[in-house]
Amino acid sequence: MRQGPRCAASPEITRRVFLGRGGMTLLSLGLAPLCLARTAFAERTRARKALVAIFQRGAVDGLSMVVPHGEGDYYRRRPRLAIARPGEEGSAIDLDGFFGLHPRLAPLEPLWRAGELAIVHACGSPDATRSHFEAQDYMESGTPGVKRTADGWLNRCLGLLPETGAALRGVALTTKLPRALEGPRATVAFRELSKFGIRSATLAQGFQAEYAEAADRLLGGSARGGFEVLETLGRIDRTAYRPPAGVRYPPTALGGALGQVARLIKADVGVEVAFAEMGGWDTHANQGTSEGQLARRFDDFGRSLSALVADLGARMADVVILTMSEFGRTVAENGSLGTDHGHGTAMLVMGGGVRGGRMYGRWPGLASDRLFEGRDLAVTTDFRDLFAEVAVRHLGVQRADEIFPGHVVDRRHFLGLFA
Repeated sequence: MRQGPRCAASPEITRRVFLGRGGMTLLSLGLAPLCLARTAFAERTRARKALVAIFQRGAVDGLSMVVPHGEGDYYRRRPRLAIARPGEEGSAIDLDGFFGLHPRLAPLEPLWRAGELAIVHACGSPDATRSHFEAQDYMESGTPGVKRTADGWLNRCLGLLPETGAALRGVALTTKLPRALEGPRATVAFRELSKFGIRSATLAQGFQAEYAEAADRLLGGSARGGFEVLETLGRIDRTAYRPPAGVRYPPTALGGALGQVARLIKADVGVEVAFAEMGGWDTHANQGTSEGQLARRFDDFGRSLSALVADLGARMADVVILTMSEFGRTVAENGSLGTDHGHGTAMLVMGGGVRGGRMYGRWPGLASDRLFEGRDLAVTTDFRDLFAEVAVRHLGVQRADEIFPGHVVDRRHFLGLFA
């Protein structure tokens, strides 16, 4: 089991400061804990570029998310679960005559038509595991098949970018620091920004005054960095903010997280990497088609992404949103009207400089002799090549091989996602 920063909730300010790998943990005011790694502080720093990574945990059915409605084998293998062809009731939204979006992802269609959304199908890991835990760990560490990797690919990515001095370079809107952001570079995880408005700046000052000497003996400069993050969050919260007129995030965990991502980016506190996640994609039974449990997840997912893009507005020129999932689902439906753990899936890329309105990657087909292990959508795009292209072409990383140790990043394998 991997080791890393861990947090536990507390009903009051806890008078303890203790070490975690690469940094410290502060427990605060009975709220979702704030996990910090070593940081430096800048009063106000606008990041050059920002990446928003969204993990669909549980293995999203990419064949329902981005439907190959032009593939006859899709309908033969899913007689009850296939999303209908365009023009039929509950049908896929046609994109290019062969692929279509799930009907509950309609909020994303305008982004496709505007050339702001690109889709990479048959994407995933070269590792064949169907274990959620292993596959998520490999995707977040960026080292498929290797369990001993100490840090995450997003943390390594930050380490390859010039230091800005910002307190909030890497941010996760999660209850604990995700594997992808674990490591020695500046990262912070918290669940709800707004709750830190409850005397958060005063809290930080008082905590610092009482414990700074002891914390410095234990942690050196990392304790001061933690106080600076608290103070920064307090200032953000006291700043009046409302999304632009007409922008409505769903009242869900993902909608709330992405609303806070937009707020942090627009506050110019130097966010370069933001991370959010959404679970519930493990649809072994009663998956549904245009209605049902999977459709409800897509509704939340599509509306949340659309709201984030609308909220950021012109700032999207400097932001890329990248979605990912540990693997896909079986091509054939099972006897419980669901799908089982598969292999390849679909990933979305949208935002600054993206050449959208196009499908990327090589479609392997769903005929029996084209399936991975005779049952799954094959992977034709290694997720590391996709992630590396985003890191290089968008964030400006120069030494992408260091993000994915053991993998040669060959730019000839880039998909051409960016203009």
